[in-house]
Amino acid sequence: MSLFEPLPQRSLTLRNRLVVAPMCQYSASDGLPDHWHLVHLGSRAVGGAALVISEATAVSAQGRISPGDTGIWNEAQREAWAPIAAFIKQQGAIAGIQLAHAGRKASAQRPWEGGGPLAAEAGAWSTLAPSAIAFDEGWHVPQALDQAGIDQVIDDFRTAARRALAAGFQLAEVHAAHGYLLHQFLSPLSNQRTDRYGGSFENRTRLVREVVSAVREVWPAELPVWLRISATDWVEGGWDAAQSVALARMVKELGVDLVDVSSGGLVPHVKIPVGPGYQVPFAAQIRREADIATGAVGMIDEPVQAEAVIADGAADVVLQARESLRDPYFPRRAAKALGATLHVPLQYLRSW
Repeated sequence: MSLFEPLPQRSLTLRNRLVVAPMCQYSASDGLPDHWHLVHLGSRAVGGAALVISEATAVSAQGRISPGDTGIWNEAQREAWAPIAAFIKQQGAIAGIQLAHAGRKASAQRPWEGGGPLAAEAGAWSTLAPSAIAFDEGWHVPQALDQAGIDQVIDDFRTAARRALAAGFQLAEVHAAHGYLLHQFLSPLSNQRTDRYGGSFENRTRLVREVVSAVREVWPAELPVWLRISATDWVEGGWDAAQSVALARMVKELGVDLVDVSSGGLVPHVKIPVGPGYQVPFAAQIRREADIATGAVGMIDEPVQAEAVIADGAADVVLQARESLRDPYFPRRAAKALGATLHVPLQYLRSW
């Protein structure tokens, strides 16, 4: 079965093609992961996934989406992540971390509190973006980054990668999707700069390339770096699939091993044709035209469906988010359905 074939990534080997996608839990305090994160991520490693990627983990306090986001901008956070990464690896999975900066979508409420912008009395903080354009009506107007601010963002990603490595993570994913800071620089809808970071495709992709290079600079050559992108803004005149292919070609040369292909998130109130596997064609196009490994994500909820994505050559891995929340043991269920063999923890042998 293609879904249960190993996948080499530099010195690592994914034991199958099922990956737990980053899913924010909005449950940290001062950026510190706790027992919730250990059990949440650890149970999915026990469930048989090949790679478990942490939620979007902020590279700075200002880059958090919400007050409940995890971070890795200080040593206390590194120490808190270490046992979580260790447990994931003990279960035979690869421990991955997604490094992120929310940009203009930062300083937001947790989803169950409404998800809107934080009020001043609730602890709102200043936000950053390529241009001083709010995410939506009623949202904070962000500060447009100057060169010193851009340099700081790059260094924040570099330093966060160093800490992630020290915490025991084996794979780093740079978050440039879903309308967060790096995506904001990519799209002409949110990036209206006239300097070397705005205007042309070359300029709008500059920050992503510089961040990838900074992470790759400190991440060991034997360990993989992934990049998550939104393949399209689903809006005329925005970021699109053709630009995604061109970016994928560029970052491949910079040492990115796989492009994790999602979509949307940059602008609100967009009609997206959501349905089973609706983003898979983007992963297939980037894989084919940029000659780089890709990950497919988005409503891939059934074993036969996931198997087809890999068997048909549309992507190299399947990432699951909501389905993984519903069923931490999806890989084991899929293996049974497809007649594949998956290692079972000794503690669970009596049930197999």
